[in-house]
Amino acid sequence: MADAKRALITGITGQDGGHLAALLHEKGYEVFGLIRGQNNPRREQVVAEFPFVTLIEGDLIDPTSLVRAVEVSDPHELYNLAAISHVGYSFKNPTLTADVTAKGVLNVLEAVRITGRAQHTRVYQASTSEMFGGLDYNRPGAGYNENSLFHPRSPYGVAKLYGHWIAKNYRESYDMFVACGILFNHEGERRGVEFVTRKITHAVARIKLGLQPNIELGDLWPKRDWGYAGDFVEGMWRMLQHTEPDDFVLATGETHSIEEFLTLAFAEIGIDDWKPYVVQNPAFMRPAEVDILLGDPTKAEQVLGWKRKVDFPGLVKLMVEHDLADQARKAAIA
Repeated sequence: MADAKRALITGITGQDGGHLAALLHEKGYEVFGLIRGQNNPRREQVVAEFPFVTLIEGDLIDPTSLVRAVEVSDPHELYNLAAISHVGYSFKNPTLTADVTAKGVLNVLEAVRITGRAQHTRVYQASTSEMFGGLDYNRPGAGYNENSLFHPRSPYGVAKLYGHWIAKNYRESYDMFVACGILFNHEGERRGVEFVTRKITHAVARIKLGLQPNIELGDLWPKRDWGYAGDFVEGMWRMLQHTEPDDFVLATGETHSIEEFLTLAFAEIGIDDWKPYVVQNPAFMRPAEVDILLGDPTKAEQVLGWKRKVDFPGLVKLMVEHDLADQARKAAIA
């Protein structure tokens, strides 16, 4: 693989890291993944699922380890996906969120710069729709685009906004190829069960199999622009193949509430009325909630040729079917 492109992925153990590793491998890349900690509980899973990935130990809050990771991998492309990415958790641990999700981006960019690879390595920074915060629509009745105002409403959103702006600053200050993907909610079978979509499909599968009686959730009315993570990582890759570094919104252009997600998920197991199975728990309600997030992917569609392939019902079906098979397999082993 001497002539193959090399890519370094931070956040290799996360949902997007897994999808991206598989995509890049299919395209013939030599893939490296940054993994935190010698005894990381996810290491074994990554090694089993992605034997083609070369793992490098490192941490976004340890600049020296990032310098080493860049030197070892010498990447043509670096995808910075690592973050404290759970919005609810960020309220409980705002300092750690700032250290990893905000300052960690600076550490990654500095590692590229001080190793002399500013003109050699193209960098993707994972920005987020949570930077918008559900307020100040750029155009009334339309989704957020690349020129919309930011108003983050969580420590996570604030930290991501710092990462977004420092990435743009390094692009402008050091002529680095740094592309920022402002991604709206993207879910799938690799999503952690602490996130509401996977929490729902995981619980629905267990309810179907008689393994648990109900599911506890917070607010049910927020609306999100939900797409499939497998589609979105292709958009990340396309951003780094573009002729110029830029910012791009990836979204589906439609919103659905958590109640709608519940309706489709329970319908997959033959239950029309989900209300008896759902308990609202104040512990899962956030101090500041975002009512609605709707994205406008027009620029990515027109400039990059990107478009989502999996629609909302297809996403829910995919996730429920995966969790039904997974929970049935685990129950059989037990």
